[in-house]
Amino acid sequence: AGQVDALPGVIAIYLAVVLPFMIWTLRGFVANIPVELEESAMIDGCSRVGSFFRITFPLVGPGLVATAIFGFIQAWNEYIVAYVLLSSPNNQTLTIWLASFTTNHGPQWGPLMAGATLTGVPVVAFFLVLQRYLAGGLTAGAVKG
Repeated sequence: AGQVDALPGVIAIYLAVVLPFMIWTLRGFVANIPVELEESAMIDGCSRVGSFFRITFPLVGPGLVATAIFGFIQAWNEYIVAYVLLSSPNNQTLTIWLASFTTNHGPQWGPLMAGATLTGVPVVAFFLVLQRYLAGGLTAGAVKG
């Protein structure tokens, strides 16, 4: 009982898996921002919070977008945890719902492909909204050599 067959339990596991990846990725973006930029903003009269929102946050923006896209796709495509923990049809994720189109007689290709197409729509929409910020974010967090 407890968190078995409950969405909060699956969400907690998704956070435990995806959040370290996102923090590790964002660290590369934040580490590339020179401290001198914040210091010069404070010399010009910005507070610590003001320099964060006016200087640091805009520079980390592309990294946030890239990390958000990767984290979203990683959580969206997860199958095993949801398959093991969720048994009720009301709590199943889309990946488990798609697997239900495979029966003992083989896959039902029509409904399976229609469901797969509909399942991909939110990912494509999420990417299209954020794509203009992605190009800078993918290269900005690379390791310095």
